[in-house]
Amino acid sequence: MQAKTLADLYSDWDKVQTHAQAWQKRTLKDAFDADRNRAARYSVGAAGLELDFSKNHIDDETLQLLMGVADQANLKAAIKKLLRGDHVNNTEDRPALHSALRFQGKPQTAEHQEVKATLDKMAKLIKSVHSGEWKGYKGEKITDVVNIGIGGSDLGPRMITKALTPFHTGDVKVHFVANIDGAEIHDLTRGLNPSTTLFLVASKSFSTLETLENSLTARKWMLDNGCAQDQLAKHFVAISSKVEKAVEFGIAAENVYPIWDWVGGRYSLWSAIGMPIAFAIGMDNFNKLRAGAAAMDDHFAEAPLERNIPALMGLLMFWYSSCLGTDTQAILPYAYHLQLLPAYLQQLEMESNGKSVTKSGERVDYQTGSIVWGTEGTNGQHSFHQLLHQGTTMVPIDFIATLQAHHPLDHQHKFLFANCVAQSQALMTGRDQATSEAEMRAQGMSDEQIAELAPHKVHPGNRPSNTILMDKLTPETLGALIAAYEHKVYTLGVLWNINSFDQWGVELGKLLGTHVATAIDTTDIPSDWDSSTQTLVKKFTEANKNL
Repeated sequence: MQAKTLADLYSDWDKVQTHAQAWQKRTLKDAFDADRNRAARYSVGAAGLELDFSKNHIDDETLQLLMGVADQANLKAAIKKLLRGDHVNNTEDRPALHSALRFQGKPQTAEHQEVKATLDKMAKLIKSVHSGEWKGYKGEKITDVVNIGIGGSDLGPRMITKALTPFHTGDVKVHFVANIDGAEIHDLTRGLNPSTTLFLVASKSFSTLETLENSLTARKWMLDNGCAQDQLAKHFVAISSKVEKAVEFGIAAENVYPIWDWVGGRYSLWSAIGMPIAFAIGMDNFNKLRAGAAAMDDHFAEAPLERNIPALMGLLMFWYSSCLGTDTQAILPYAYHLQLLPAYLQQLEMESNGKSVTKSGERVDYQTGSIVWGTEGTNGQHSFHQLLHQGTTMVPIDFIATLQAHHPLDHQHKFLFANCVAQSQALMTGRDQATSEAEMRAQGMSDEQIAELAPHKVHPGNRPSNTILMDKLTPETLGALIAAYEHKVYTLGVLWNINSFDQWGVELGKLLGTHVATAIDTTDIPSDWDSSTQTLVKKFTEANKNL
């Protein structure tokens, strides 16, 4: 069967492509010179965020064409289907109801009631640990909480906990373990006291290899340090759908918190998976985080697409990847506490939209997904920004900045914000050869020196970016920001006609990892494996045969 093309999906695709080609001959600088109100016209605010998308290769005609694509993709109807709980995850025949996890107000559905009951139970746990009512096996107050999880059970909670450092209550210290590499948990436990440590085992199936192995190591560490078998329940809490497995492990049934099939792992930080966040910042702030996300849900549901932050973010990335040939996007938060945001968005976007078939299983003949990367603040300016400015690859960028800081060093925050704005300006305007030559002539350089050096100083400019602003990084604004990216991902999935909520590639990797581990344990290496895999397994087996 012939692969699906975007022309199969969109009847005006030829017009979209023709318009994209016209933008190859235009510059953003010229667009700003021609329209003094461009920034105001191409900015929109909601839920404590402001999106300035004026530094993009767009005009009114571009937006009109993209809105036509959105209409043919039935994006408005797709948004309704997502938020009301239709089975948008068609390959697993389930909804993707992460919005129900942060619903505000009186519960209206069975899912809302389950969420409320779980959050109420979670609040009691947080309070009992913070107050010292919950005690370890020696009768001491819990001082450290360790979250054991991976992927969606780690990246979101870890990122949020770091991002909201100014809101930490100080009642406990929160740590994270994810990697199957034993160095991570070994190094962490060396600095912890077993009698005052509580482990959170976050695993939907209670069988994820990394989480299970790290949990068994934590369990052994507790037993080796004097905790009796019947006291383990004081040091382990689980978030899982498999209560019986958690109980068999040694966790009291009443200390197992549910996670539901209608929540994907990378969308689950708003649930009990977010327990480490609540331990760090308190339940009130955790609920403010949820409220910020709910405000963005309402905006996504109600705002017209041309004034809809997540929809615009998705349509713009669709424009670049599907029409202008980009295959990557940089996330550059100019906020130290958001340093883990790019890693979190890597999973959210790449695991969701890294697909090569449509929702009905037909091969696609167009790019889906983008490679997401980045780092915080001015650090990137001294490493990869050189490529952004003068490299041959165009990379759409999201700059994220706060107008106010939590710390008292206002002069440093001024320079941080100034650098953020200057980078987006420089990437857009660039610097031509004539300007470079004039600058060098003013510095007294000779004509020969100018001719030799001028080409190296040319910045082509015309590099696109969004700027996302918030007054301050708070639980509410962070919740809105993460929800905006969640809905951006869904928007892209709708436009590409793919399922953003399954991850069969991840499942294959887990399965093959188990097979290789079995081969190492048994030294029975299948003869039909490729020679590279066989050789690597043999080398490992040989190196560890006497251990």
